[in-house]
Amino acid sequence: MLIAIVLPDLWTGWRRRWRIGGWYAAQLVLTAAMLGFTVYLALQRNFAPSSTTLLYTYLFLLGLLVVPKLVYMLCSVVGWGVRRLCGSRHNYGNLVGVLCVPLIWYVLCYGSFVGFNQLQVRYEEYASADLPAAFDGYRIVQFSDAHVGTYSGSRQWLLQRAVDSINAQHPDVIVFTGDLQNMHPQEIYPQRDILASLRAADGVFSVLGNHDYAVYVDGDETMKVSNCRETQRLERQMGWQLLMNEHRSIRRGTDSIVIAGMENWGIAERMPRLGDVERTVAGVDSAAFVVLLQHDPTCWKHRILHESNAQLTLSGHTHGGQFSLFGWSPVSLVYSEWGGLTYFGRRAINVSTGLGGLIPFRFGQPGEIVVITLKRE
Repeated sequence: MLIAIVLPDLWTGWRRRWRIGGWYAAQLVLTAAMLGFTVYLALQRNFAPSSTTLLYTYLFLLGLLVVPKLVYMLCSVVGWGVRRLCGSRHNYGNLVGVLCVPLIWYVLCYGSFVGFNQLQVRYEEYASADLPAAFDGYRIVQFSDAHVGTYSGSRQWLLQRAVDSINAQHPDVIVFTGDLQNMHPQEIYPQRDILASLRAADGVFSVLGNHDYAVYVDGDETMKVSNCRETQRLERQMGWQLLMNEHRSIRRGTDSIVIAGMENWGIAERMPRLGDVERTVAGVDSAAFVVLLQHDPTCWKHRILHESNAQLTLSGHTHGGQFSLFGWSPVSLVYSEWGGLTYFGRRAINVSTGLGGLIPFRFGQPGEIVVITLKRE
């Protein structure tokens, strides 16, 4: 980050033959301030400072001041190389860089003040010959990655709107696929009444996401275990059925389906990897229809498909990158399944792009809730 902040000024200084004065001197003052801000945040013990407003301000200033300069520099460097290669008199990269600046500012402002406030309801159907007849038309509402700490204060209405929208779907069951908090369970306290008002015929089922294990707060193991247990207690207190490598059966007369919930497991070793597929579906009949909840979608191909017969897996975690342009998101470079319904044969995974996020920013990727209707094939 320090390099990204300093490099554009070094490039500008080289082009100016190191003549410091006027607007360049003011630019250096702003750069020094950003360097100090960066070092201050880097010295914080936790993953993010206790004041999230401080973090949001820092990131907004990065987008406002640093990113435009960095993009302009890259365009200028490319243009300089093209000019030298082609023998041109003009560096058109400078013009491209200048045109990019208002576009970056538009993305920053729209994503921060408009895009994060948007909510969409996505409707999907999943058909299976294994689905019992009594569950034909069964409606599952999935939401994920609420990160309720971001909905504090003036943003609380956004969480209330999401809960109202979920209830308005008249779901048979509601499932939450992890990341209720940003860093610690204290964020959940002001939101308990709102979250407890979720209503479905067969209740609310949930699993833990990587943020729910208190791994982003610096402290001893005792404190982390205590925080994680408090998060679990709060979910159960709200009436949610938290599944930790276990399952429950939902019945309609003599027919039934299984809702199974794994603890977090992903291919990234730095994340909590406590998910146990075998334990989660232990005792489940091989012919049963299973909806499996797992926060991290990388678990689907690496474990779930090979270690279980679960027909439908529901995940989150990716947030869709909280940014997309013409349907493409940079998160697709990291995750093969990052949003929407994906099939492997007749089995499928639905990855929700999430409701919120640690950072209140979304561009082209609004928060979502997903309504999945099960059909008997």
